[in-house]
Amino acid sequence: METAILYPLIAHGDAARPLARLAGRERSAGRFLADVVELAERLPERDALLNACQNRYLFAVTLYACALRGILCLLPASHSPETIHQLAADYPELGCLSDQSDGGIALPTLLIDESLLAAPGASHWPPPSLPANRRIARVFTSGSTGRPQGHDKYWGALVETTRAGMESLGLASGFSVLGTVPAQHMYGLESTLLLPLLGGGLLSDERPFYPADIQAALEGLPAPRVLVSTPFHLRTLLESGLAVPELALLTSATAPLSGELAGQLEDHFGAPLLEIYGCTETGQLATRRSALTEEWECMPGVALQPDGAERAIAHGGHVWQAQPLNDRVELCGARRFRLLGRTADLVNVAGKRSSLAYLTQQLLAIPGVADGVFFLPEEESAGAVARLAALVVAPKLTRAALLAALRQRIDAAFLPRPLKFVAALPRNTTGKLPLTALRAALHEPATDD
Repeated sequence: METAILYPLIAHGDAARPLARLAGRERSAGRFLADVVELAERLPERDALLNACQNRYLFAVTLYACALRGILCLLPASHSPETIHQLAADYPELGCLSDQSDGGIALPTLLIDESLLAAPGASHWPPPSLPANRRIARVFTSGSTGRPQGHDKYWGALVETTRAGMESLGLASGFSVLGTVPAQHMYGLESTLLLPLLGGGLLSDERPFYPADIQAALEGLPAPRVLVSTPFHLRTLLESGLAVPELALLTSATAPLSGELAGQLEDHFGAPLLEIYGCTETGQLATRRSALTEEWECMPGVALQPDGAERAIAHGGHVWQAQPLNDRVELCGARRFRLLGRTADLVNVAGKRSSLAYLTQQLLAIPGVADGVFFLPEEESAGAVARLAALVVAPKLTRAALLAALRQRIDAAFLPRPLKFVAALPRNTTGKLPLTALRAALHEPATDD
């Protein structure tokens, strides 16, 4: 019988080495493992549990405790009543693990707090190992193009993708990670949790949102510091003008950055910015230094093969099963490519072709536009002419001025009808814009414009 491949839970070399910051205090590797083992013994008997912990440290302990017990962690991108209702229908005995006593999730809930963790001074060593084929999580898509879909994640693939990410990002052990994205999202899971735990780094339990909070959180971490963020958060931080402690690296994902914005971010923060390309189905696949190039380079072991015009299939490395990409790409070899946009992003209006991402970039480039997005306001029926809508945050612009500026940038066929001014876009915790939320926003009272 073939021996199962085993991977340890963490990469830290000794029990006393700092592994995380919890409520401003360091937590050692040994104490983290003690917390995991203690919580694993206290979990209810279930095949699957919803991990709704907001604190990144408690989320990590809960994820690992479930993994030790062989319990599948469900990680939806949203905890909306509709999402919870769908999960409860799919998993009739589903329970919830949360660090919020008033989380508002309509499921039987176990409150995760210090009372369920190891006693002060406790330590567990050496790190337990898990078989590579153990399924530990089901991560759901954001729903930005429809109903969220779940994808299973296996321990070995997660370890391999983290090691590939370390190499692509040029990181060695000893770094600190601060994330503005939640751990429930695939990007957040890989880059703010697994990267420090499996890369010998320091995990921060904070998830700051506002620029001043990001600045303060970075000041509380030792160098070298890595800021894991999104275009929305990075743009807001840049526009604040705040200085932050020295950074070794910025990473961005969830939406493409323009080369111009990437260059501005590098100049302001004095650190390289690497974009990470991936999807929920495969995890991270490629990186690029956006200020210098439009081409993406696949992570070690991963390659692409053509699959018709502007389509490709990823395989190799941590991608255990070949997976077609959801995006249109221009291949520049087996391991390099340019991103052309999502397949579902293409729109055809009166015989003219464009992409929602391109139209949104043109909208965001207009002076006075703080935020905005193009989208399809309803499902297209066969033979119907596509109709585009846009939401925009531009308190100092009139409708006439904005439309005049758009006409200078895009074909008149793509002008949004309706165009609605709002106080803020309905972004989720990763900065993404679920399609259902965008369509709902069209029916809400408009702000003055």
